[in-house]
Amino acid sequence: MYAFRTSHGPVDLAFTDRHGGASGVPFDSLNLALEGDDDPEVCATNLRLVIDDFAPDDAVFDLRQVHGAEVDVVEERRTSERPQADGIVTTTPGAVLVVRVADCVPVLLADDAGTVVAAVHSGRPGLAAGVVPATVARMRDVGAGPLTAWIGPHVCGACYEVPTDLQAEVAALEPASRSVTSWGTPALDLGAGVRAQLERLDVRVVDVSRCTRESPDLFSYRRDGSSAGRLAGLVRIRP
Repeated sequence: MYAFRTSHGPVDLAFTDRHGGASGVPFDSLNLALEGDDDPEVCATNLRLVIDDFAPDDAVFDLRQVHGAEVDVVEERRTSERPQADGIVTTTPGAVLVVRVADCVPVLLADDAGTVVAAVHSGRPGLAAGVVPATVARMRDVGAGPLTAWIGPHVCGACYEVPTDLQAEVAALEPASRSVTSWGTPALDLGAGVRAQLERLDVRVVDVSRCTRESPDLFSYRRDGSSAGRLAGLVRIRP
């Protein structure tokens, strides 16, 4: 069920893998997608299985992810609809924040006092738009102290091939993202780009990633196309 799980003071966090769910082939089995060809009711069951294990009494807050730089603050929500955003922040204990990925970079953050947490979905457009720095800024706006970030599973820089002009466009904004595939073509290393953004903001980084494309126990859109499910990053402050 988990590719990684740990605690940081009063904060619990995890990244899921693809095992322990109810989805059939080709999404087998812990597909947490909101969209796609899998049965939405089965995906909802999969999320319930995770939450029942991770934090059974907590409320769940997630996003309609759009590859941008908008950041949702749970305490500022005005409706029950999922906001269109790619970062989510809370100061409320007993609220699980969820982001979904299949090659993009999931980032979970917590301040050292355990009073503010966040989750971020940073794909190539999000890296270029600065969704991670925007989320850090919102955390500090609501009172976060020194921060730690956990970078979860994502496609690695040796596997994420892109056209030369796209590589140049993104690397001009974040030079650390420039990479080369293992077969010698232009690539982007989204995880390295995210790490550079965090370190410039004096955020301590813990990299617990593995390459989604290279790991059969993880979902990967690059590897499996439309038959790829979605992993999740989850974080909460314990009540």
